[in-house]
Amino acid sequence: MSLRRIFAIMRKEFIQISRDVRSLLIIFAIPLILLFIYGYAVNLDVKHIPLCIYDRDGSQDSQDLLKAFQATEYFDIVHLARDYPDVVRQIDTGACAVAIVIPVRFSEDLRDGGGTSVQAILDASDSNSANIGLGYAQGIVAAYSSRVQVDWAQRRGNAASVPPIDIRARTWFNEDLESMANIVPGVVALVMAVVGAFLTSLTIAREWERGTMEQLISTPVQPLEIQIGKLIPYFFIGMSDTALCAFLGVRWFGVPFRGSWPLLFGSSALFLLVVLSLGYWMSVTAKSQLAASQFALVATFLPTFLLSGFLFPIDQMPLVVQFITRILPARYYITILRNIFLKGTPVTLFADQFVALAIYAFVLVTLATRAFHKRLE
Repeated sequence: MSLRRIFAIMRKEFIQISRDVRSLLIIFAIPLILLFIYGYAVNLDVKHIPLCIYDRDGSQDSQDLLKAFQATEYFDIVHLARDYPDVVRQIDTGACAVAIVIPVRFSEDLRDGGGTSVQAILDASDSNSANIGLGYAQGIVAAYSSRVQVDWAQRRGNAASVPPIDIRARTWFNEDLESMANIVPGVVALVMAVVGAFLTSLTIAREWERGTMEQLISTPVQPLEIQIGKLIPYFFIGMSDTALCAFLGVRWFGVPFRGSWPLLFGSSALFLLVVLSLGYWMSVTAKSQLAASQFALVATFLPTFLLSGFLFPIDQMPLVVQFITRILPARYYITILRNIFLKGTPVTLFADQFVALAIYAFVLVTLATRAFHKRLE
């Protein structure tokens, strides 16, 4: 392998990038794909929100309140916390989106007629789901409070009112419930998918259509040198776009950044390696710029936009579609980005997302390397 030949291929690719400003419009594929995805895969109703319960009182009254949450289809009680650090761990790892904490003197305060409060902790890294979950929780507590008021008045034989139970919410990771904090990490993934898959899907196909592939084949440049030389320019472009999007998101839009910058760029480099290899493999296989760009659109941009958790919560999709999302690299990358930007979660808690991306990178790099051969077909 010669660095001189790789740099020559890189220079050639940079020149082609600077001269090619066309944007390919897919007229028929986009409407059909959007129609099927919106019609069958996307569900905007937020139900079965994973709920964590920390009952510090353990009384019959607190159990009645928990049964009110259990009886609705909007929440699924997935964990009963032992202590407050357990609640923190469940929210931090994403196992629960909402946590309800019932205070110690909950039952006694109800009997005394002085009113009480229930704490709700919400993971607001997905601001839309957090807002909806908070509304559901407030409705359930309000309905339970009304029943307690009626029972309290009937037992005393008068119509005296009881101070209602209120719910005090704390939103974590996105305190103001701003949608921009949820959107910016997804935009980074979209930019990476477009730069990585769209542009690299045209590299080899462009050589075949312009008739310059014969010249490359006649040179002593090896297939691996061609692959590296063509992908490195797009790697630098992708990493530059990542830095630009992250900088504007934090400085201009005010999105919190609580994680590590090296971790952000390391995960972005890994995801970029996935989409670059995928686009290169499509370009080698299709040998047509139009066909390669269509394949790239179907395989990267639309799934990233609609099925990765960027706009719509994955746990609200049908089970079949949830299973399909597991084969999308963007799903794991967006999860990593949200943990880095909004939570600052230690990497050990979402290391499985890195492992998934590493597996995709290994498979796709292998496919791309073996797909290209220096011969006329």
